[in-house]
Amino acid sequence: MNDIRQYAPATERNREPILEVLQRILPTQGNILEVASGTGEHALFFASHLPSCQWIPSDSNPILRDSINAWAKDCPRDNLAAALAIDARENPWLVETENISISAIVNINMIHISPWSACLGLMAGAGRILQEQGILYLYGPYKQEGKHTAPTNETFEQSLRSQNPDWGVRNLEDVIAQAKEQGLDLLEVVAMPANNLSVIFQRNGETNKVA
Repeated sequence: MNDIRQYAPATERNREPILEVLQRILPTQGNILEVASGTGEHALFFASHLPSCQWIPSDSNPILRDSINAWAKDCPRDNLAAALAIDARENPWLVETENISISAIVNINMIHISPWSACLGLMAGAGRILQEQGILYLYGPYKQEGKHTAPTNETFEQSLRSQNPDWGVRNLEDVIAQAKEQGLDLLEVVAMPANNLSVIFQRNGETNKVA
């Protein structure tokens, strides 16, 4: 039988530092929606270490959803759900139509390898579905005040744009501004290994801008 699990080399390098932040900021229980779960390696790892939370992975790519489910089948966890088909740019998301209450959203390494519209959709979706005081967690490289934080990030962005001109390392201030429009307040920015950042928002309960 063919192994349909996909592998992302960065996952083993970043999962422990990310977990340290998630263990500190996520609610002790509730449904955690991961938007753009990719291979599914993170989903399995985080579900294993956050047993009181229900981890709900998702991806817009059916090949990656198959990979997510294959990882889950390889090492079953009661708190790891089947992968949902969610494209951050769409409205509504599947969790909305199925009336699934979401305590937090986790989004790792998506914003820079997708069009800017995906970031806008992510913020709009978080504003719609997060419970009051719910957490939105982002991880990845960012510019700050329009400048790269390291030469390696600048080289990385050149590589991204050569693959797709709609991709690229985003300005952190632009992301924060879009979050604020959707009722999401910046709580914290945490420096991470390899010149990445953890960016943490909280739903403030105010009426959100309609996407």
